[in-house]
Amino acid sequence: MQILMVANMMYALVLPVIEIFVAAYVMRNSHAVARVVTYQLSIYAATPLAFYLNGKVLARVGARHLYAAGMLLSGVAMILMMQLSILSPIGVATSGFTMGLATGLFWANRGFLALTATNNANRNYYYGVEMFVATLASVIVPALIGWFISGTTLYGWLGGIPNRAYHIVALVVFGLTVLASGILERGVFRTPKDERFVYFNFHPLWWKMLTLALLKGLAQGYIVTAPAMLIMLLVGQEGTLGATQAIGGIVSAAVLYLAGRTAAPRHRILVFSVGLLLFFVGAVVNTLLFNAIGVLVFIACLLLAKPLLDLAYYPIQFQVIDVVSRLESRNEYAYIFNHELGLFTGRCLGCGLFLAIAYGWSGTAALKYALPVIALLQLLSIRVAGQISQGLEAASNTSSAASFAGQTMEA
Repeated sequence: MQILMVANMMYALVLPVIEIFVAAYVMRNSHAVARVVTYQLSIYAATPLAFYLNGKVLARVGARHLYAAGMLLSGVAMILMMQLSILSPIGVATSGFTMGLATGLFWANRGFLALTATNNANRNYYYGVEMFVATLASVIVPALIGWFISGTTLYGWLGGIPNRAYHIVALVVFGLTVLASGILERGVFRTPKDERFVYFNFHPLWWKMLTLALLKGLAQGYIVTAPAMLIMLLVGQEGTLGATQAIGGIVSAAVLYLAGRTAAPRHRILVFSVGLLLFFVGAVVNTLLFNAIGVLVFIACLLLAKPLLDLAYYPIQFQVIDVVSRLESRNEYAYIFNHELGLFTGRCLGCGLFLAIAYGWSGTAALKYALPVIALLQLLSIRVAGQISQGLEAASNTSSAASFAGQTMEA
């Protein structure tokens, strides 16, 4: 678990670049918000394919090797994106598909390794520490990169060409992926059996989890791309983007550290609800104002909401997998793969709504009106999470009763 956490912490320096500044790069060079969402949708289209291919070779190759490959491929995909002279729809989609393969390998194996290296008792602590470091990285990295890229315009660095700064950032990212991969290779992790992992019939509790995954997927495209698009459109350039992420991240890191240290498993629904409400408030304020102040309020709410949502969501997901895999006698990766399909369905619906508004009306209208609709739908997650909690409690009581009956018969 320690080696996994260190590798994840190292890669945390890469994630802000992939999630924030690649979108900013597409926005800068295409001047089209629909192009940014097309890139993100291409990532999401490739991700389930990567999960499937990963499942086919997982038992033979090993999760740590595939995880390392996903990290390295993400660096390569970013370099390929920066080499495009013209960001045509096909070029953007191709780059996005490559990044999606990397993302799929990364998250499939990161989730599997975290599931096998932790248990329900220590997952709040594990994700609290991991998210705390990731949030600190979201403070430092955007500030430095935003200052570096904006310096090309303000101070004439690198010939005054921002794209040259992006190229250097891409090379640094690749170096960090190599380092994180090397750290991960030092660990020894459990390798799953070569078993079937594609199923279509599941316990009712898992269908609830898939509903929660769909609702989570609805907003994922917006959480990744909306800050960059809104700031580039209404506030400023990369320097403003980096500074905003950094300032909001300081508060977010403090809140997240306290939540990770003090929250117990019974508090997960409360933490989850607070995150969803923050996202909704930020989206509504952005729509009502739709100016620089509205954008800053939305990003502040998002920077607080996202780590709180992750802090609660992943332990809930893993606890459901623990219970349902035991009830159905299936390997854990079957549920990790199926969960990705639930996320993919939500991502397609969310990004599809954005693109429909963008092409049918305008990209500005999509940024203004799609966010509150998605945020309102996501509030349904509170009820679904509550039903999952009740289902987990019922399954635990059933298991305890069965265990007691077995001990009585033996006696």
